Amino acid sequence: MTGSFKAAILAVAAFGFVACNNPSTTATENAAVETSTVQSCNGIVYFNLDKVISGYDMANELKTAVEAKIAGIEKEINRRGNKLQNEFNDFNEKLNKGLITRSVAEVKGQKLQEEQNKFNQYANSKQQEIAEEQQVMLNQIGDAIKKFIDKYNIEKKYALIISTQGDILPAPVVSGDPSLDITDEIIAGINDEYLKNKDKSSQK
Repeated sequence: MTGSFKAAILAVAAFGFVACNNPSTTATENAAVETSTVQSCNGIVYFNLDKVISGYDMANELKTAVEAKIAGIEKEINRRGNKLQNEFNDFNEKLNKGLITRSVAEVKGQKLQEEQNKFNQYANSKQQEIAEEQQVMLNQIGDAIKKFIDKYNIEKKYALIISTQGDILPAPVVSGDPSLDITDEIIAGINDEYLKNKDKSSQK
C-alpha cells in the first residue's frame, strides 16, 4: 500500500470514526470505540467486482443470451462469406480454364466485386452490432450492481465502499482485512433481489 493511498484510507477511516463516535460518550466509551473494527464503525469496506459479476445470476443469464445471439450472427457472417468465396473460386477456375469469354468474365468479375463490397459492409455492421450488444450487456450489469449497492448502503451506511478487481494482484485493494470484504454478502443480496424481481415479473 503506497503512502498516499494509506493516507487516504486513514483519512476516510478517521471520518468514519468521527461520524460514528458520539460526543456525549465518556472517555472510557470512546476508547472502546477506538479499538473497535472499522466495519463496526461503518467505515470502509470493499468487494471484488469480478467475483460479483461471476456469481451474479442476472449477469450469467445475460451473458448466455448475448453469446447465443453473437454465435448466430457470426454463423450467418461465415455462411455468407463462404458462399461468396465459393463463387470467387468457381469464377477463377472457369477463367483459368478458358471456359468463359472475356466479356462474360468482366461482367461476372464486376458483379463479384460488388457482392464483396456488400458483404464487407454487412460484416462490418454486424461486428458493430456485436460490440453494441456486449456494451449494453455490461451497462445493464453495471447499472444493476450500482443500484443494488446504493440501496444496500442505505441500511449499512458505510463511509466508503471500494470496488476492487483481479485475483492474483487485485487493484486497488491489493491486501485488506478479510472482515472488510463484503463480496459474498453482495453476491447473496443481489441474487436474492434478482430472484424476487424475477418471480414478480413472471407472476404478472
